[in-house]
Amino acid sequence: MYNLATFTKDDMCRCAVTLRNMDERSDSLEETANRIVRYLYENLTDRNTGKQACTLVRFFKTYPYKDLSEELQESARAILKGRSIQRNTKCLTLLATAGDEPQWNVRKESTGHRAIPLIDQEFVNRAPMILQLIQQFGLEVSAVIEPTPTLITEAPHKAFNVFYVPEALGSPYIPAQKEFVIPYQVQSVLGFGGMMPSGELFAVILFSKVSIPFKTANLFKWVSAYVRIATESFDRRAVLF
Repeated sequence: MYNLATFTKDDMCRCAVTLRNMDERSDSLEETANRIVRYLYENLTDRNTGKQACTLVRFFKTYPYKDLSEELQESARAILKGRSIQRNTKCLTLLATAGDEPQWNVRKESTGHRAIPLIDQEFVNRAPMILQLIQQFGLEVSAVIEPTPTLITEAPHKAFNVFYVPEALGSPYIPAQKEFVIPYQVQSVLGFGGMMPSGELFAVILFSKVSIPFKTANLFKWVSAYVRIATESFDRRAVLF
């Protein structure tokens, strides 16, 4: 286990290597993603209580709308409230979830986050957490919405970074303050991820009940690189859910 508030380089190395092997005997990206979020949820701890440091850990990846199941397409359409959606529209799709509440451990029980359609720049601008995540990863929104071969080639050299909100309470980048941040005492939010070989974006997001220092957050860019290795063999496979 690791104390999230005092996460060290040695912790980073052990954690990264463990996550890199999460694809062993895995049949799908969803299975691998579930292993990743479960490991992080169970092994990142609060040094003061010995309990889980995160109230919620989630794994997202973008997919074209046309590749999603009918159920996920319906979830994407519900967010748009009648607005049309193109077949190639990227949807930030929830692959795995682990958390303190029973419903946070079942992907299909998520409300409003199962498939978020990134229809255009304006839509992303109105979703501050997604916008900040993309920008802090060192990417342009256009590279996520409509990646080009050049951007895909260049992305691995610059796109392993972190999304970091040191103080979640009152942050304009973290929604659901009254419904989530305050009652679950979320102190900091940390995300890590980047571009897959296909040009799709992946992101793991930790909602922490302990304050995460910048030094700890910065170490997770290396964890991100190892998670990409564990998941990239499933990158171009068809969606199985």
